[in-house]
Amino acid sequence: MVLEGKRVLVTGGTGSLGGAVVRRLLTAELGTPAAITVFSRDEAKQHDMRLSYLHRREATDEVIYRNFQQLLRFQIGDVRDHASVVRAVAQADVVIHAAALKQVPTCEYFPFEAVLTNLQGTHNLVRAIRENQTSVETVVGISTDKACKPINVMGMTKAVMERLLVEANLGCPGTRFACVRYGNVIASRGSVVPLFLDQIAHGGPVTVTLPEMTRFLLSLDGAVDTVFAAIRSALPGETYVPRVPAARVVDLAEVLVAGRNIPIVFTGIRPGEKVHEIMVSEEECHRTIERGEYYVIRPMLPELRNGTEPAPALTGEYSSSEVTLDHDGLRELLALHAGAALAEAGA
Repeated sequence: MVLEGKRVLVTGGTGSLGGAVVRRLLTAELGTPAAITVFSRDEAKQHDMRLSYLHRREATDEVIYRNFQQLLRFQIGDVRDHASVVRAVAQADVVIHAAALKQVPTCEYFPFEAVLTNLQGTHNLVRAIRENQTSVETVVGISTDKACKPINVMGMTKAVMERLLVEANLGCPGTRFACVRYGNVIASRGSVVPLFLDQIAHGGPVTVTLPEMTRFLLSLDGAVDTVFAAIRSALPGETYVPRVPAARVVDLAEVLVAGRNIPIVFTGIRPGEKVHEIMVSEEECHRTIERGEYYVIRPMLPELRNGTEPAPALTGEYSSSEVTLDHDGLRELLALHAGAALAEAGA
């Protein structure tokens, strides 16, 4: 069990993905960690997360309020602050780096804030490991489909974040750095499904940017599965990409509206948005292989490829424009992965 007895640090641990990672870590499916530390800058979210575990029936004496004495721990800090990152990694064997600014329009209007969090924060993490005697064995960075051929600030910063982590393998030979890259997470905070459900609850209209817009769709558990797959099997510098369905956003809206008298209006593309997302580019496909249920993009740096060049798994880009879900498929996917949110909204 790869995480048995390991100290796991989750940066951005109060976010949608971070919270899902922590829940799955506590099931011990990768082994029982010695400690799980949630590292983030929002004390209110940390407090709410702590209380949510206190109030769960399955909570044991290992997951209670006494910080730094139990399995689940909470540490206030900011990835932008090098000193706080140094303190965090000093007590870690495995780092899941989920801290980020991820809203596309927000990053367009505040681009340097995205640089500070997504790039300076990642650089601080690498530097903290490189310049100090840490026991960090593995770092998995959370990227996005928007990092592939990026046209927006969020994607640009995530693309460079990937390269920072790939290159870190050269300067930190005792640590394995890898990434995961995926698309929209169903029902995650700030994603399109909660937005549509809120609009429907208020009688509409439901706002869709363009009729032809498509997106990859992935459940939160699918996102965690991808992170765990990288922890288990990624070689230094590799990027794991899940093979997931894609759909038109307007079809998603129509399924959620479900025939009710709620209008769907087209508002035009937002700052920094793409019509279709790509998870593997036509340039990357030549160094992309299959490993289990995932595409794996091998590192661009030849020093990390060990001189081997296996046959590529793709002959072109992996794009959401290749729609795989119709209305029935979307209903099934949503019932499986967003059932609670749909029930609450009466959808």
